[in-house]
Amino acid sequence: MNDLRIAMLGSGFVANFYMQGLADVPGQQVVANYSRSASRARQFAQQWSVPKPTSNLEKLIAHDDIDLYLIALPNEVHLPVSLALSRAGKNQVCTKPLARTRQEAKTMLAAAKKSGAMHGYAETEVFGPSVVKARQIVERGGVGRVLWVRSRESHSGPHSPHFWDVKKTGGGAMNDLGCHCIEAARYFFGKEDRIVEVMAWGGRLVHYKKTKGEDNALLVLKFASGGIGHCELSWTTKGGLDLRNEVHGSEGSIFTDVTRGTPITSFSTKSAGYVVEKADIDFGWTRPLPEEAFAYGYQAEMKHFVECLRNGKPPRETYEDGYIVNCILDAGYESMRKSRWVRVKY
Repeated sequence: MNDLRIAMLGSGFVANFYMQGLADVPGQQVVANYSRSASRARQFAQQWSVPKPTSNLEKLIAHDDIDLYLIALPNEVHLPVSLALSRAGKNQVCTKPLARTRQEAKTMLAAAKKSGAMHGYAETEVFGPSVVKARQIVERGGVGRVLWVRSRESHSGPHSPHFWDVKKTGGGAMNDLGCHCIEAARYFFGKEDRIVEVMAWGGRLVHYKKTKGEDNALLVLKFASGGIGHCELSWTTKGGLDLRNEVHGSEGSIFTDVTRGTPITSFSTKSAGYVVEKADIDFGWTRPLPEEAFAYGYQAEMKHFVECLRNGKPPRETYEDGYIVNCILDAGYESMRKSRWVRVKY
């Protein structure tokens, strides 16, 4: 079979991780890339040997020889770009969060369904090897009935200026990082166990001048079964990305730690180069993470979406999942404002 032909929409942080993930996926080729900046499009194309860089999205969508479009763009353009792809009947995968609000996500989902094309929600957390292994243990009954899932996603702050503008992103640390923890909890409990209520707190503890959003947040998820999801989110944690999960059940517990439990420990008096995502320093005692794109789940999710499209099967993460996450985040922000439990509206 011929390779699937992919267009990368975006040239920033997540687009680079998607390219790293795709590097180990057979049966595909990134043949074009788009950036709102022509110079950035050319630079990205040169870095990754993409033959056709462009800053003209309309023409790129009009191509009849591209099988899949990967949306790796800032949150504020997910909606218009996705709708344009749906109108053209194109297969698409969008990075997290799907949209800025529940309503935007609902519009994207409805249009993608109407198009009849494939739609995938690129939530790396549930494709990470350690998380997938933990879920397999749960499925085998290794911890009994899941009762409580605790997830932590934290670092010292976003890498790009637009992340700090809540009007562009839809929210602060909870919006940026909470989507990972929500989907992890849904994965461990099982998607049939719906999240019915949430309680959230958020505060701006450090970055007063950078953002009007929260730079720290707590989000509690109440499942229909009575189980609890506990999400800790922070933009003020030093030491690089902190990515952990705990699954506690009636018969046991599982712990995952991708970034603080790496197989390498290093000490250097000089710069050691790149260490890990969001690392604050690159000398002294560090915990470098090998094969980040694999460890975080980028390779597995890209492989999954390529195989689903090739085999005509729906992905296990679709725009419906992204919509559900946006519903939960919206309820979380309502809870944050009202200081009480809030029912999730689907």
